[in-house]
Order: sequence, then C-alpha cells, then structure tokens
Amino acid sequence: MLFPLSLTLPKWAHELMLLIFLLVQELAHSLWHWVRSPLGFSPAAVCAKMRCVQRVENVAEVGVESSILDLPELALECVLEKLPPAALCSMAGVCRNFKERCWSDHLWERHMREKWGRVLGRSAKREWECYVSCRKNYLQGVERRLRPKSLIESISCIWPLSWIKPLLDSSSSDRPAATNPSPIDSIMFWYLALESGKLWFPAQVYNRENGHVGFVLSCYDAQLSYDRQTDTFYARYPPHGRKPVKMEEGIEWSRIRASPVDTSPHDLHVSDCLNDLRPGDHFEIQWRKSKEFPYGWWYGVIGHLESCDEREHHCCCHKDDTIILEFKQYAPGSKWRKKDISRKSHREKGEETDGFYGGIRKLQRKDEISIWKRFWPCEVLE
Repeated sequence: MLFPLSLTLPKWAHELMLLIFLLVQELAHSLWHWVRSPLGFSPAAVCAKMRCVQRVENVAEVGVESSILDLPELALECVLEKLPPAALCSMAGVCRNFKERCWSDHLWERHMREKWGRVLGRSAKREWECYVSCRKNYLQGVERRLRPKSLIESISCIWPLSWIKPLLDSSSSDRPAATNPSPIDSIMFWYLALESGKLWFPAQVYNRENGHVGFVLSCYDAQLSYDRQTDTFYARYPPHGRKPVKMEEGIEWSRIRASPVDTSPHDLHVSDCLNDLRPGDHFEIQWRKSKEFPYGWWYGVIGHLESCDEREHHCCCHKDDTIILEFKQYAPGSKWRKKDISRKSHREKGEETDGFYGGIRKLQRKDEISIWKRFWPCEVLE
C-alpha cells in the first residue's frame, strides 16, 4: 500500500521545510526595510533629487551664481516667515530640505492665529486632536497589515511560547522609523484641512438662520465648514427635539465666534457671577424653548427693581436677592422684555410657554459688548 509523501517524511524534515520557509520570509522582511531606509533605493526620492538638481543646473546656466539654499540659516528663516500659506506649500515641493522646513509649526502658527484664531476655541482643538489620534491609529493599523512579518512574528503565530513575546517587543522597538514622517499632526495640516472645507469644527453663530426674527441677538452652537470660493461658511445646527438638523450657508466671518465656555449646548452653565451683577452690567444667558432643545446664548443688560428710583447713589439693587434681566431689543410691555431670577439660588427657570432660562455669564470685555451691539435690530421687536 502506498502512502502520501508527506506521511513518509520524518518529523525533522517537516521542521526543516518550515524553517526554510521562515528564513525566506525573514529575508523578504529585511529587504523591505532596506528599501525603506535612507541608504536604500527610493524612486520617489531619486526623482525629487533629480528635479532639485535640474533646477540648480538651470539656475547656473542663466548666470545666477547662487540659489536660495545658499542663504545663511537666519536669512533663509526670515524669507520663509514672510511667505503666505500658498507659497509655503509650493516651496515644500522644491526638495526634501525645504519640505521639512516648510512643515515646521513655527512657520504656520502665525497664519493659523491671524486667519483662524478668533473662531477656533478649546473645543475645536480637542476635536482636532481626537481626529489626529484616530487617523494615526488607522494608518498604523494599515502599515502593520501591509508590512511583511518578521521571523519571530511568524514563529509566534505557530508556537505562541512565552519567551517569544519579549523578542517580538524588542524587534518592534528596534525597527527604524519612517524617514518621511507624516505631517498629519502639524499645524500646517490643520490649516489646510480647514481651508479645504472638508473639516467641520465647532463654533457659535450670531443671529442664526440669516437673522430670523426669532433669533435676533442670540448666539447658537453649530458645526462649521469653510467655503473658500465665497469666503463664507456652512453651518449645521443641532436638532431641536424631533426636528431635523438645520443647515445654513453664506455665513460671514463677522457672525462667528469661538465658544467662550466649555459648556455643552445641552448642559446648564454654572453661573459664577451672580453676586457681582448690578444694574448696567452686560450679560449673556442660556435660553431654550423646550428641555429637548439645545441652549442658545442671548444678550441682555441688568435692570433695576421696580422699587428703585434708578439714581446711582441711592440704588441698592445689587444688594437684593432678585436680579432683573432686561432685553431692551423688545418693546416695553412685551413678555420677553424682563425676567427676574434669584441671586442666591438660580438654576434653570421657566416653563414650556416662555422657555427656560439657564446659566449666566457676565461680559467683561468691551470687544464682546461691541460685537453684540453690531447686531442690534433696526426696529424694536414685539
């Protein structure tokens, strides 16, 4: 009776064939790393160098004795600092040296601050950092799947012995890093992602829905996306109860601000200024129509008690427990004109008919107050 060849081979022959297979795989693994190393052959790098050399040769042919690369370090940095974002991106494609320089955060910090600083708050930065972390984990996972396994990793799949894991960890730590690190966590990448409009970021919009009368002198949280062609923004507002997400387009820069607090639009803001409020102070207060709705911030001024004669040296309103919130954009006698709250025990106050008043923040800066006054309606509201 004949037996298959695999059954007639001794045990050591099977192990020898397996060892040969693993050695071949290890050789492929080593060659792969050699190609990726700075000393290995990289077609893209060679092409880049050839283009760089060609540019230098062309400059020499027209009689120019030196190039920008020959400038002293300080002079070169000064030149790069003066370049606008588009020019920095172009310079990054000249050669590898310029790529590393033009990706530097210190060159992009000014551009980010000047164009985006006013509308990007702490929440926008946190969301960006979360996106970068998730993106890095995804790219690392892709690289691990595509990278050929080493001999130790292959053995660990077949013989999961305890002594293999330390060797595997050591092999991973000794592995050389990529010679061209991704700029995904750089300020440049953040800037370009915002410019492209593909990145939505959290901010707040004054007078939402194109100044709809129901939102005059209010400011609501939204997710924003930049439209470079019109230099305006798209906005996605959180759903109000069962209502779908509301979209708005054509929002100008002047109607956008970074959120001044870290409070979610669905949470009550902690009012830490109640004891300091006195008549004439400017404030913002959270308000929502229903408990299912998110809060918006509404502008007002602290008013006087009815018993007060409103003379400065005789006014004692700041000592009373009752605080009068006055919204002067509404006509006298309107149910929206005044609201009173408790200085000592204020939480959320209201009902489904007139809505719910939440946390208060006192406006300390003149620029904040002046922005609100820019949106003052032409006519008194009812």
